[in-house]
Amino acid sequence: MSQSSGLRGRLPNKGEKNCNVVKSMAKKLGITRSGFTREALRAALARSKEREIERKHREGYLRKPPKRGEFQAWEKEQVWSEP
Repeated sequence: MSQSSGLRGRLPNKGEKNCNVVKSMAKKLGITRSGFTREALRAALARSKEREIERKHREGYLRKPPKRGEFQAWEKEQVWSEP
Protein backbone atom coordinates (compact mmCIF):
# COMPACT_ATOMS: atom_id res chain seq x y z
CA MET A 1 0.00 0.00 0.00
CA SER A 2 1.51 3.33 -1.03
CA GLN A 3 1.34 6.50 1.04
CA SER A 4 -0.49 8.48 -1.63
CA SER A 5 -3.39 6.02 -1.83
CA GLY A 6 -4.32 6.82 1.78
CA LEU A 7 -4.62 10.53 1.00
CA ARG A 8 -7.13 10.15 -1.82
CA GLY A 9 -9.98 8.99 0.38
CA ARG A 10 -9.12 11.35 3.23
CA LEU A 11 -11.75 13.88 4.31
CA PRO A 12 -10.63 17.49 4.63
CA ASN A 13 -10.09 18.67 8.19
CA LYS A 14 -11.75 21.73 9.72
CA GLY A 15 -8.84 24.02 8.83
CA GLU A 16 -8.88 22.93 5.20
CA LYS A 17 -12.65 23.47 5.04
CA ASN A 18 -12.21 26.98 6.43
CA CYS A 19 -9.48 27.70 3.88
CA ASN A 20 -11.75 26.52 1.08
CA VAL A 21 -14.57 28.75 2.31
CA VAL A 22 -12.21 31.75 2.52
CA LYS A 23 -10.88 31.03 -0.97
CA SER A 24 -14.41 30.78 -2.36
CA MET A 25 -15.66 33.95 -0.63
CA ALA A 26 -12.59 35.94 -1.64
CA LYS A 27 -13.06 34.90 -5.25
CA LYS A 28 -16.75 35.82 -5.11
CA LEU A 29 -15.89 39.25 -3.68
CA GLY A 30 -13.04 39.79 -6.13
CA ILE A 31 -10.35 40.15 -3.46
CA THR A 32 -7.37 38.08 -2.38
CA ARG A 33 -7.51 35.55 0.44
CA SER A 34 -5.16 37.81 2.41
CA GLY A 35 -7.45 40.78 1.80
CA PHE A 36 -10.47 38.78 2.91
CA THR A 37 -8.63 37.64 6.04
CA ARG A 38 -7.46 41.19 6.85
CA GLU A 39 -11.04 42.52 6.57
CA ALA A 40 -12.39 39.66 8.70
CA LEU A 41 -9.78 40.38 11.36
CA ARG A 42 -10.55 44.13 11.33
CA ALA A 43 -14.27 43.39 11.70
CA ALA A 44 -13.66 40.96 14.57
CA LEU A 45 -11.44 43.47 16.38
CA ALA A 46 -14.05 46.24 15.90
CA ARG A 47 -16.80 43.97 17.31
CA SER A 48 -14.58 43.12 20.27
CA LYS A 49 -13.91 46.80 20.97
CA GLU A 50 -17.62 47.62 20.71
CA ARG A 51 -18.53 44.82 23.15
CA GLU A 52 -15.92 46.12 25.61
CA ILE A 53 -17.35 49.66 25.43
CA GLU A 54 -20.89 48.33 25.94
CA ARG A 55 -19.71 46.28 28.93
CA LYS A 56 -18.14 49.38 30.49
CA HIS A 57 -21.35 51.36 29.93
CA ARG A 58 -23.43 48.63 31.59
CA GLU A 59 -21.07 48.48 34.56
CA GLY A 60 -21.16 52.26 34.90
CA TYR A 61 -24.96 52.39 34.93
CA LEU A 62 -25.05 49.55 37.46
CA ARG A 63 -22.62 51.42 39.73
CA LYS A 64 -24.41 54.74 39.30
CA PRO A 65 -27.95 54.37 37.92
CA PRO A 66 -29.54 57.48 36.41
CA LYS A 67 -31.77 59.51 38.73
CA ARG A 68 -35.44 60.00 37.99
CA GLY A 69 -35.85 62.87 35.54
CA GLU A 70 -32.09 63.14 34.89
CA PHE A 71 -32.56 62.95 31.13
CA GLN A 72 -35.96 64.65 30.96
CA ALA A 73 -34.50 67.89 29.60
CA TRP A 74 -33.21 65.97 26.55
CA GLU A 75 -36.45 64.15 25.67
CA LYS A 76 -37.57 66.88 23.23
CA GLU A 77 -34.20 66.72 21.49
CA GLN A 78 -34.60 62.98 20.93
CA VAL A 79 -37.84 63.25 18.95
CA TRP A 80 -37.32 62.43 15.30
CA SER A 81 -39.84 64.14 13.11
CA GLU A 82 -40.40 63.19 9.50
CA PRO A 83 -39.58 65.97 7.00
